[in-house]
Amino acid sequence: MPASGSLCPIAAPDDPGGPASTPPSPESLSYSLTLPAAPHSPSIARTATRAILKAHGLEEMTDAAIQVVGELTACAYRLAPFTNAYLSLRYRDDTLRVILYDTHPRHTHPRLAAACDTRRRAALRLLACVVKACSGDWGFGDAREPGGGTRMWAVLPRGTSRTYVAVHP
Repeated sequence: MPASGSLCPIAAPDDPGGPASTPPSPESLSYSLTLPAAPHSPSIARTATRAILKAHGLEEMTDAAIQVVGELTACAYRLAPFTNAYLSLRYRDDTLRVILYDTHPRHTHPRLAAACDTRRRAALRLLACVVKACSGDWGFGDAREPGGGTRMWAVLPRGTSRTYVAVHP
């Protein structure tokens, strides 16, 4: 056992090689947020997304990304209004990945599942248009997390998302 009493290194704030010295970059964008089932949650999620993208130098993706985040959180609130939702933002390979988990269970009865999927797809019509305009991809399915629920996601490529505003003023 070391005499210093700690096995866990702690970087000093002025350490040139420490994490505080590395400014946020697109590649370091990796955030998660738990939102309450509340009418104001889409607004909070959009505000957080705007700040995150700006901090990581991805302002050109803001319009498309906040529309996608707002649509996913609003859909989660409508379909699972009494629980929390979990939002994840990740940037990898020049692509922003937005994932939202809600607790609405996936139905086992085929007709109920089809009706629920139709309802969710209808609630995400605007998201589908935004993602298509950005040449991205989206979908939903079973959450693979303990407790179940639904996983909704959208993928926005940086190159095509930056032109979203020019195409859709």
